[in-house]
Amino acid sequence: MPRRTKEDALATRESLLDAAERLFQAQGVSGTSLHDIATAAGATRGAVYWHFKDKADLFNAMMDRVTLPLEDALPQARGAASEDPLPRLRAALLAALRRTATDPQTRRVFEVATQKVEYIDALGKVRERHLDARRRSVVLMKQALQRSAIARGRRLRMPAIAAARGLHALVAGLIQDWLLDPGEFQLEAAGRQAIDAYLAGLGLGA
Repeated sequence: MPRRTKEDALATRESLLDAAERLFQAQGVSGTSLHDIATAAGATRGAVYWHFKDKADLFNAMMDRVTLPLEDALPQARGAASEDPLPRLRAALLAALRRTATDPQTRRVFEVATQKVEYIDALGKVRERHLDARRRSVVLMKQALQRSAIARGRRLRMPAIAAARGLHALVAGLIQDWLLDPGEFQLEAAGRQAIDAYLAGLGLGA
């Protein structure tokens, strides 16, 4: 019986997160109450508070189920210390674009995270999460670009941190533009052209 109770509790938690995903996408995070989520999940408001401290805690738990593409892909781009990391970085960025375009849950969560959330006081922890993820991504890009320049015997045409911020903005911006109208362009194909042009402009072209 205790095992079944634990499984039931886990099932309820997942149902609440599923409901939050759908409602956040449809109504926005600020426009969705914990009561809305409980009702959509067929649970009680008390069940929500049993599993989550507040809406921000629930939101971050939802995000933890699906790591956003850049957060997931970039750590894989490190490779060996003596290796030119640029091919891995490029492949990781393209994989992030491909996953966004082809995986429905990733797309849904990314849309919520970038277009359906307002950084009001009650969601301060959500903003902190976004900033931390962006900082980590930019640092990984900076390190990869610096190592690639050394491996290729070249010099970046701008400071590495500026180059990394620009590359991150390029990829994140492409994803956000695509989410506004997925039929407008092919995300991975457009991303490949833009990333290659940007890297060439840095002096790291083929």
